[in-house]
Amino acid sequence: MQDEDTPGDTPCHAHLMIGGHAVDPETARDVARFRKGERARLYEAREAWSVAERQEMGEVIGRTLDAELGDVSGRKVAVYWPIRCEPNLRDWMTRAHEAGAHVLLPVVVEKDAPLIFRRWAPGCAMERGIWNIPVPTEGAEEAPDLVISPLLGLDREGYRLGNGGGYYDRTLAALRERPEVVGVGWPDCGIDTIFPMPWDVPMDKAVLGDGDVRAFDRDVPEA
Repeated sequence: MQDEDTPGDTPCHAHLMIGGHAVDPETARDVARFRKGERARLYEAREAWSVAERQEMGEVIGRTLDAELGDVSGRKVAVYWPIRCEPNLRDWMTRAHEAGAHVLLPVVVEKDAPLIFRRWAPGCAMERGIWNIPVPTEGAEEAPDLVISPLLGLDREGYRLGNGGGYYDRTLAALRERPEVVGVGWPDCGIDTIFPMPWDVPMDKAVLGDGDVRAFDRDVPEA
């Protein structure tokens, strides 16, 4: 997805409001520069893992999710289609489907707008969406009660550094009921802080490629 920090809608008064939040514009620019540098560093670290290492760590993440989530039958579980060396959970998606979960994939219907989610199943019809990411061709929009999200960076308070398009936080803010949110990533994704902005949403939990599980308090104060 986009490699920018896009908090939400286009600001109409840049000196007062950003994405519907009152933010000092110099602070916003400084945070955006910091995150851009961290993304470059973390992408380089991610790509240094070999294909075999990433495959093994993806399997570890899948087994850990099995243990942490327990019975997923009947749950609406939003996952993702991996890009840019993200953890590949497609085998886990199949297991979750076979266990009775309603596995959902995100679909970009409009740039700079919240995602929608459609049902996925092994062998279902897929097409190339925006940025050529495969998405289910058909299906009604569904709201997840569990979101498993790839993370590029993870800070100590559970804030996620993603690709920078703003879709993750924008989508969570648009859902009527806040789902459980679990981030998945590689062991070297940790950073002290992403310098969270008012639109950033902390995760409930993170599962890393070495089997490490981190739980976070949802009521993290806003920066």
